[in-house]
Amino acid sequence: MPFGLCNAPATFERLRETVLRGLSSEACLVYLDDIIIVERTFEEHLNNLRKVFQRLQKANLKLSPKKCRFFQKEVTYLGHVISAEGVKTDPGKIKAVVDRPRPETVHDLRSFLGLCTYYRLFVKTFSTIARALHKLTEAKSNFNWTEECEKSFNSLKQALTSSPILTYPRADKDFILDTDASNEGIEAVLSQNMGNEERVIAYISKSLGKQERNYCVTRKELLAIVKSIEHFHHYLYGRKFLLRTDHASLRWLLNFKEPEGQIACWIQRLQEYDFKIQHRKGTSHGNADALYRRPCTESCKHCTNAEKKFGMEIDISVKVLTTTSVDPWSSCEIQKAQLEDPNIKPILEKKLYSADGPSWQEIAPESPATKRYWALWDPLHLKDGVLYRKWESDNGSSCRWQLILPKSRIPEVL
Repeated sequence: MPFGLCNAPATFERLRETVLRGLSSEACLVYLDDIIIVERTFEEHLNNLRKVFQRLQKANLKLSPKKCRFFQKEVTYLGHVISAEGVKTDPGKIKAVVDRPRPETVHDLRSFLGLCTYYRLFVKTFSTIARALHKLTEAKSNFNWTEECEKSFNSLKQALTSSPILTYPRADKDFILDTDASNEGIEAVLSQNMGNEERVIAYISKSLGKQERNYCVTRKELLAIVKSIEHFHHYLYGRKFLLRTDHASLRWLLNFKEPEGQIACWIQRLQEYDFKIQHRKGTSHGNADALYRRPCTESCKHCTNAEKKFGMEIDISVKVLTTTSVDPWSSCEIQKAQLEDPNIKPILEKKLYSADGPSWQEIAPESPATKRYWALWDPLHLKDGVLYRKWESDNGSSCRWQLILPKSRIPEVL
């Protein structure tokens, strides 16, 4: 294949994956012309090398000896430095971030944020630190560099230069998930006990949307739990783990007998997992606790009911059991089906997390069906987290709600 064709990298990657099929998940990792071969012992490593060489020879693929490195204790791979201790950022890439001058245009800022975002797993409060910069990239924002932006710019550089080594997860160790929420975002830390210390496996952080920032403390904390568990689903699903939070009211929510609306949907999602909740004071929750949270009002039903039921209890241990039956037409299941529908998902996510409709630039790459939903943005509304279209009579005297039916549910209706 000649150089310069736009589909050449994808074709070459498929070739490598085909040649090393069966080995890429056990003995090596493949990305284009980079192959990293790993194993626990030297003898097993030699055996894996032999297998990879045999596959490449059979496919008549050549290797350049000058570019090969054998029996290394530490290698640089896709912008990361990988060693027996764990994974850390590539100093060369981080130096490029530190040496970047202050962005002068939105394009420069997006380029800087894109480079930083690649390493967001190494920064526990990434979304909070970068929030001021992300605001400048919004379509309706003027590019006005303020002191807050300068502080965010420098804080991101500092956070990346002091990022920790992320350890490898071990199947024989239990996972620990620490979550926390603030007025601006949610954060979580996934870790395991290794020896006498907790070692970080990954961080996650997410900015809150306009509607989510209006949630009470309890709903924000529960949102942090739901989003964090779903993000680390591939680690946590099907095994027991410890969930730690500094918000005692969550015990009430997980034992609520008749939850409604969004809370019911969230609790139903959590019932797929087997975990224990442990409360610990905010002063001991420093690895996930990031920002000051707005106090709840006395009228908040989620927090007020919890205080009445549990008083000032501190020590909490709750096990969430798996449900035996689920109503396929419940709000939670319909929302899940809508999110799995590629035509509905972009619109539903925008409705859930933003009060403003997506711009044409955001919606242009989507399917024709998604564009038709986008054209109906104003009549589309959320009820219990499910997307509906509101039909009103000409005189406004009556209205009816039409469910935006996911493609997977059409056969059931017909």
